[in-house]
Amino acid sequence: QVQLVESGGGLVQAGDSLRLSCAASGRTFTTYVMGWFRQGSGKEREFVAAITWSGGRTSYPDSVKGRFTISRDNAKNTVYLQMISLKPEDTAVYYCAIGRYRGTIVDAPHQDLYDYWGQGTQVTVSS
Repeated sequence: QVQLVESGGGLVQAGDSLRLSCAASGRTFTTYVMGWFRQGSGKEREFVAAITWSGGRTSYPDSVKGRFTISRDNAKNTVYLQMISLKPEDTAVYYCAIGRYRGTIVDAPHQDLYDYWGQGTQVTVSS
């Protein structure tokens, strides 16, 4: 069993920056992918970023590429999502998730890759 706890959300203005954290505890996989997803009000949950357990590979959709950066601190079992130049359309509940690494980062956007999810943290960007 793995527990994931997100933090760092809040209310910011457009153009501001924010850093989310996801702390993992429990029995993690030997090799894994950690991802961030978000779900806006009335919208489907969408992929935001992913990183392999080694930190060597990352993945982003075009909507956040260049503005969001995912990183990890293995010593702290924590993954981060640094967000800059935030836009009102970034408003959503942000979730982190962890799943077994299956040899490629290409599958990272697929939610069924992930076995455990956090409870989410709200990010609100005002215009």
